[in-house]
Amino acid sequence: MRTWPGLLAALACASLALGGCGDDGAAENAVVSVYVSAYLCDSAKRELAKEGARVGKLRVRVRCLPSAERGGRLDLAALGAGARKVTEDSTAVAYAENAGAANRFVPPIVESAGIAITYTSAGELAISRVLHAMRRAEGSGDPPREAVAEEMDGLFDDNG
Repeated sequence: MRTWPGLLAALACASLALGGCGDDGAAENAVVSVYVSAYLCDSAKRELAKEGARVGKLRVRVRCLPSAERGGRLDLAALGAGARKVTEDSTAVAYAENAGAANRFVPPIVESAGIAITYTSAGELAISRVLHAMRRAEGSGDPPREAVAEEMDGLFDDNG
C-alpha cells in the first residue's frame, strides 16, 4: 500500500522526467549530436563553427568517430563499434560518412535506430545538410532524431 508522501514523491519524479519534453519534443538548450567519420571530422567542425552550433532551442555538436581503417584496409570491427556508438547515444540525430566501402556495413546498424545518414566527401556539406534538415523540422513537435530523419529521407541520396 502506497502512502501519500510516497505517491507524491513518485508524481514529482515523473513530472520532472517529463518536464524536459516541451511542445517541440526537446528541452531548451538540449544538445543533439551529429556523428561524423574521421575523414570528415575537421571540416565538419569548421562548418558547424561557421554556421553556428544552434538551431532554434537546440545546441548541435559534432562527434568524431575514430578511423575505421587499419593499414590501408577497412577494419570491420572498428566500423561496427563506431556505428553501435552512434546508436547508443540518445542525442544522436545524424551520421555522416564519406562515400566508400563502409557504406555497405553501416546503414543496417544506424538506420535501425532511426538515425539519418548522409554520404559525402565533404564534412562541410554533411553539416550543412543536417542543419538544413533541423531548420526545416524546427517546431514540428517530433523528437529531434525523428524530425531530422524525416526531413533528410530521400533529400540527399547522392554520394558526393
